Amino acid sequence: MRTLIFRAALVPLLLLIGLPAQAATWVLNQGESRVVFKYLYGADPYEGEFSNVEAIFDIDPMSPGSCDFQVTIHIADITIDSPEVLDYLLDIELFDVDQWPTATFKAEKCRLESLNSFVSDGTLTIRDQTQPLSFPFKFDITTIDGQVAFHLTSEVTIQRLDYGVGQGYWANTGEIPNDVTIAVDVYAVQQ
Repeated sequence: MRTLIFRAALVPLLLLIGLPAQAATWVLNQGESRVVFKYLYGADPYEGEFSNVEAIFDIDPMSPGSCDFQVTIHIADITIDSPEVLDYLLDIELFDVDQWPTATFKAEKCRLESLNSFVSDGTLTIRDQTQPLSFPFKFDITTIDGQVAFHLTSEVTIQRLDYGVGQGYWANTGEIPNDVTIAVDVYAVQQ
């Protein structure tokens, strides 16, 4: 029933804006997109940005449950206010970018939660650790420079130690808690 309601609401919108009503491949627009990570150090909140993210989304608007997301994050291209913190993040005890230069998220199916809310089920790999991850997101149709695009927003909390981000001294969660929030605000255009 949810699928029928979704399709009934989506078809007029697709016809109105000219979005193809079949599977399409979408590519992340890096200039319009942000992927931010948030964490605490002591009681103080901090954040950084993954500024080099590549993503391809295969989405069929008429069958939203079948989706394929391939996201690659180039860890060395983190943007953060402190050069000292950046050195720590890239070092062997945290991301160890010399050995593992990228993180990846791969999703092969999505679940419709409401008209524009989905959950993508897949795996997140950071360093040499791969864990299942259900990634909730909101999905809206928009335009960028007159071209049809989609806008995807999400926020999910992961446990950094599950991915090996925190070896030696950094494994202690007294100063830096285990929770890291990833906030996604990205736009993609049809390829």
